[in-house]
Amino acid sequence: MKTKKNRKAVTTKARASGKAKPSAARKAAPAKRTAVKKSAPLKPQASTVSSVPETGEKLTFNHAMIYAKDVERSLRFYVDMMGFKLIEDFRYEGIPVYARLRAPGGDGTIALHQAGPGVSVASDGVRLYFEIHDVDGFCRKLQQKGFYIPQAPRMMPWGWRHAYLNDPDGHEISLYWAGENRMRKTVMKAARQAARA
Repeated sequence: MKTKKNRKAVTTKARASGKAKPSAARKAAPAKRTAVKKSAPLKPQASTVSSVPETGEKLTFNHAMIYAKDVERSLRFYVDMMGFKLIEDFRYEGIPVYARLRAPGGDGTIALHQAGPGVSVASDGVRLYFEIHDVDGFCRKLQQKGFYIPQAPRMMPWGWRHAYLNDPDGHEISLYWAGENRMRKTVMKAARQAARA
């Protein structure tokens, strides 16, 4: 007979070994849907990167993998709405199941990957951050294309201007501008003063 204490110990061991089933309470709410127009298949863009950055012995960040229920729909969002450039895609029976994209500015990349049937694409605790100087102008362009932005751009207490939105699968995105404050320690007092100005 299992006691409450024994069940807790078994559950803790299962979690530690990676064999525990997710609790029903952690199931994600359905993702918000975003209307994205269908059009002709996308073609990969020629790369303008002159050389591969040298990493040496230091860890570098390569890309973020975003799981999607419909890679084609996600491609339309990230390419048509956000301005990403298609590096490559892989198709199964003519339907995209994987794609790598490059940010319109800089050399950041993301990958879109088809989620398995019945697999949740919820990304609790993860938000993608994309930086652009004219956050307000970029958000206006998205809205002109019919895209809904739940939080319009505003100055945050830490001194960065942010807008928040979701991709077609409900992945959280922050469009922001930090400028020279990006690599500095945030100073809440200075941020409050900047918000008042």
